[in-house]
Amino acid sequence: MSVVTSSLSGDQEKKLLSLFGHVRLSLLYKASVQGYTAAAFHARCNSQGPTVVAAYNKAGFLFGAYTSKDYTQNGQPINDDKAFLYSINDERKNPLRVSSANGQYGFTDENTGPNFGALVFLFNDTATVQYNAGNSYNFDAAHMHGDDLQLTECEVYRVEDLGGCLTKPWRNMQWTSERKRQLKEKIKNYKPDVKSVSQARVLLVGPVGAGKSSFFNSVNSIFRGNMTSQAICGSAGTSLTTQFRTFTIKSGKSGEPIPLILCDTMGLEEASGAGLDMEDIVNIYKGHVQDRYQFNPMTPLSEDVPGYRKHVSLKDQIHCVVYVVDACRVSLMSAKIVEKFATIRKKTNQIGIPQLVLMTKVDEACPLVSEELQNVYTSHYIQRKIQELSASLGIPVSGILPVKNYSQELELNQNTDILLLSALDQMLNYADSFFENQPEQEEL
Repeated sequence: MSVVTSSLSGDQEKKLLSLFGHVRLSLLYKASVQGYTAAAFHARCNSQGPTVVAAYNKAGFLFGAYTSKDYTQNGQPINDDKAFLYSINDERKNPLRVSSANGQYGFTDENTGPNFGALVFLFNDTATVQYNAGNSYNFDAAHMHGDDLQLTECEVYRVEDLGGCLTKPWRNMQWTSERKRQLKEKIKNYKPDVKSVSQARVLLVGPVGAGKSSFFNSVNSIFRGNMTSQAICGSAGTSLTTQFRTFTIKSGKSGEPIPLILCDTMGLEEASGAGLDMEDIVNIYKGHVQDRYQFNPMTPLSEDVPGYRKHVSLKDQIHCVVYVVDACRVSLMSAKIVEKFATIRKKTNQIGIPQLVLMTKVDEACPLVSEELQNVYTSHYIQRKIQELSASLGIPVSGILPVKNYSQELELNQNTDILLLSALDQMLNYADSFFENQPEQEEL
């Protein structure tokens, strides 16, 4: 599965965003990848809320249409006083913006491509736009699209209102060097309540590209005091992690290991038979999977396969499960991924392992947080994404932890460290809950 990326240049995106308030664009549909057809458009853009079409041509124009209403294919004209057409090119400093002639009409919700009367995108399932002069929207064709109706690309983005900042943070956080020091010391001095266990084992589970491996590298960097890249991470359509890995974190280059082991797995994938298998997850939970076991997506681990640990104890088991989700993808998670999460949640509950959620890339999801990480708990948008994620995964809001992994930085940042260390602290708290539920004989 290839990674679908936006064709917007930096200048085009800036000009497009200037047509709105404080919003974020999330790519839903890209015609060159998913097809120049009405069916492909509706499959990805129906019932997605406010959206904007971005059409590109060889004349150098980016033009399209915005509606605040859903596409549903009901065959009816849709009134939308917020709808407009727009055009952007290099020669104009500001975008052209055109509202409907009567100030009410938005679009016609048919089984075609986006139909805004004057402009019908993906006309007859082709890379073209039909122009109907004087129909609902009035504009000069040369100014709108340079009289070039042949498309080189067509995209549709969800337009998400970011809101602003709350007057008071909805979760308290101390952003001081003393707090960072306290968290590091607390984590280094942690001791499980069960005598047979010296390190809590935390399993990271999530879709491809969510940031599981990056989270380990980021945490490892904090305790090492410099940037590290022990776990393989990057951008790809399929999981870069193909082995089960157990990562020990050392305090300093030659220091003692901290009492926490982070376990990394293959990413979850939409396709059946791809990505991490449910039976492999159960074997990991129970401690049967050894470090560096090479996953086989077609065949789960069995007792007669090298890499299977037959004799296990409490120290080999998983003590806390952490689901890792990209904040930029919360609203875009497919039904298949949500279903896989639900299946894993059910099995995890049956085994009795506490569960948390890491919501990564909060800085990429919200410009306010990108500008200042301390805004993470005052951002309306991040709060809304956490509530949405809670509803999707069935995890209480209190169990969802927003973090920023290190990705392009060369130096550590205090605010980033505090968020990451706070997440580790909660993982150890949840591991304690697991130990407290174990039979007394396990402590002997």
